[in-house]
Amino acid sequence: MTGIDELCFDENGLIPCVVQDNATGRVLTLAYMNAESLRISIEKKLCCFYSRKRKCLWLKGETSGNYQHIISITADCDKDALLVRVKPDGPACHLGTVSCFENPVTEGDGPFTYDGLYELIMGRKTEKKEGSYTSYLFEKGLDKILKKIGEESTEVVVAAKNEDRAETLYEIADLCYHVTVLMAQTGITPDDVKKELASRHVIDKKVKQETMRSENV
Repeated sequence: MTGIDELCFDENGLIPCVVQDNATGRVLTLAYMNAESLRISIEKKLCCFYSRKRKCLWLKGETSGNYQHIISITADCDKDALLVRVKPDGPACHLGTVSCFENPVTEGDGPFTYDGLYELIMGRKTEKKEGSYTSYLFEKGLDKILKKIGEESTEVVVAAKNEDRAETLYEIADLCYHVTVLMAQTGITPDDVKKELASRHVIDKKVKQETMRSENV
């Protein structure tokens, strides 16, 4: 463990903090802390920064409600920068966007993530885009989404039965996409699914332990 007194604050007593969404891996903002705001952040498990413009501490979300719940804080190799992984309650940016980094300087998309796909699909739900198939599904509603899931499930079965690996993979991807649309429609997040799978994993361990005990009796 690295103590606060071991960190290398700059000449103004500040240390830069890269804030990252723990679930999606997306960088949300770059802010600064001093020793006092870092102590508050650790104690409250909420991001507290130092405003270089206002020359004061500020607890993220205190006025907006968009708190950032700290999962972990890690110093870099030189101990002069921090990576703060958080679970955000809302947008990180004062402009209302998920991240402060929304202005591309170079062309090209970032690496694909499932959480990023979910975020994109949610965006098509809240802000309909003309010509978007995803927005079309949301406009048609739950019955249309469920119908597509039924169709895609059948296509997965047919492709797998034909032992066509490429086609099976293609159809599984289609099914995953439509299931993700259903998740967005019903308010289920990737984190919810991860937690459900994790709870089953614990149950499986218990069942295995109980089975081993019964075999040893």
